[in-house]
Amino acid sequence: MTRFPPTAFTLLAALALLTAPASAKPRAIAHLKLLDGKPAGTVSFAAVNRGILVEFDLAGLPPGPHGIHLHVSGNCDPKTGFTSAGPILGLGPVIRKHGLLAEGGPLAGDLPNQYAGADGHLHAATLTNGFGLGNGKNSIFDRDGVAIIIDQRGDDYRSQPMGESGARIACGVIMRTQGPLPRPPQTFAAKPAAKGGQ
Repeated sequence: MTRFPPTAFTLLAALALLTAPASAKPRAIAHLKLLDGKPAGTVSFAAVNRGILVEFDLAGLPPGPHGIHLHVSGNCDPKTGFTSAGPILGLGPVIRKHGLLAEGGPLAGDLPNQYAGADGHLHAATLTNGFGLGNGKNSIFDRDGVAIIIDQRGDDYRSQPMGESGARIACGVIMRTQGPLPRPPQTFAAKPAAKGGQ
């Protein structure tokens, strides 16, 4: 029986939601940097029928889970440990708490943990409906810029204010784009298990 890695199914399920041409809906991209100024890769955003598809193509991260959040200011100053980006993004008149599992949560900028491999690479995709890329009231662009930040550890989805996810280790400002978004690297491709696998 042919087996495929779980990440392949996650990506394929997310990409299946892309039912309109890429040029027809809003898109955005963030080029992230590490605290030492080295490039960490990109995070791209595309509006799809059920929300926003977020795709990660990152490198240079510690292996394991990482909390990922959008923050209220598009200011990625490494001298501040990226605290210049402010708290996690919240939208709308209702005051909410941080955490996908928290009572009264989540915030608009809360995203699920993503996992870096032993080589420090993080290739993944997720779907969110916490914010928009257009000009509506839930748009992330109707403000002083927005940053996406990768944290040192995984988010526990409950603790305030940031899920005990540790220091901020990579940051990028999210910008609207008209050009084509990066496509997932070939490491996303589903590969059959070795012959004889169950």
